[in-house]
Amino acid sequence: MRAVRAELAKLGTLPSVWLAGVLAVVVPSGIAMLNSGVPGPDRGYQELAFGVMGVIVLGVVAVSSEYLTEGADSGGGRQLTTSLTAVPSRVRFLAAKAAAVVLVAVPLAFAATAATMGVVHVRLAEQATALDAGRLAGVVCYWTYTALLAFAITVLLRHGIVPLTVLLVNTSVVSVTFLLTKVTPLAYYFPDMAGMRMFVGEIADDRVMISPLLGLLVMSAWVAGLLALASAVFTRRDA
Repeated sequence: MRAVRAELAKLGTLPSVWLAGVLAVVVPSGIAMLNSGVPGPDRGYQELAFGVMGVIVLGVVAVSSEYLTEGADSGGGRQLTTSLTAVPSRVRFLAAKAAAVVLVAVPLAFAATAATMGVVHVRLAEQATALDAGRLAGVVCYWTYTALLAFAITVLLRHGIVPLTVLLVNTSVVSVTFLLTKVTPLAYYFPDMAGMRMFVGEIADDRVMISPLLGLLVMSAWVAGLLALASAVFTRRDA
């Protein structure tokens, strides 16, 4: 628990983490504000599916900040050197950092859901999409898993620019995974496409059927696999 508290304290000192918190709430609720004039069964939830930029930033900077060079008075070393001195076990260090990301991502998901669905209910009144516990759990799970995917990919690459750019572009500008579904139905089993099925309605494609439970299992497998790979690589290479 001490290592987790230390990681939470480090996250709290990063301006980009506070920016991530603002993005997490403002982006999906802002999109909902623009789109809420048209009712639909997934109104609000669709915006939450594409509004995960905040947790992507969170997952990336939680790792990339460790590779930034510290001040001259520290010998020009990186934060990672200091962190591994305090927590020599690399597995424990990585687990504590991942736990800190989860502890921040979960309340962000709740806050974003409350803000987004609040906007939808105000704009659409009695036509608004009802908020149910199952879909809320799906949103929280999807956002948390997205943060952990960004976290694991950044551990593998040891740099934040590439994963941040690719993940943000795929989420907000051009969804490469969605475009790939036009080529092969297997693309629906990418983590983002499968994970969205936990709270967004049925896929309009006769070639594949992914239930909320299957979406959860598929995204869980992706997250578990990438975290295991990231942990294996991190423990074997030089800091």
